[in-house]
Amino acid sequence: MRTLFRFLLIWLFSALAATVQASSGEGFFEKSLGDYAAELKAARQQGKQGVLLVFEAEGCPFCHRMRETVLSRPEVQAFFHRHFTAYSVDILGSVTVTDFSGSEVTEKAFARALKIRATPTFLFVDVDGREIARYTGATRDAAEFMALGRYVTEGHWQKKRFAEYYPDGRAVYRGSGK
Repeated sequence: MRTLFRFLLIWLFSALAATVQASSGEGFFEKSLGDYAAELKAARQQGKQGVLLVFEAEGCPFCHRMRETVLSRPEVQAFFHRHFTAYSVDILGSVTVTDFSGSEVTEKAFARALKIRATPTFLFVDVDGREIARYTGATRDAAEFMALGRYVTEGHWQKKRFAEYYPDGRAVYRGSGK
């Protein structure tokens, strides 16, 4: 009986921990080694289209809302995990990372070099290290974020701006496409 009770208690705590992780959007992100050149190489080996860097800041209410209401959704996580490896980058962080060119910099310097000016910013980088799309700001909802994902994965970024692809969007977009 004690063994059964222990098993149930462990199962309950595990389920609770998984729920907390999912509701905070943590399940959306991969654990980074801090070497983005290596992350690109791993993404290529896994057959992904590239890397999605999500630039955030502690205390950012829009980042928090995205984690709680969009990035925590199972369908969002499944879609983005299928196509990208996603990493969170703290724009004010002092952790040393290796950028795409192999230079060691702080997260803050990495964000500054990429001209990240607001949070959240979603930066899509192909497996060759080229920025292919950038979206600054929180999406209205999961549907808009999924549309952003399809916009990138289906190659629409090469032909039109996200605002043309998804005219109901409200955040600022800057893409490398026409």
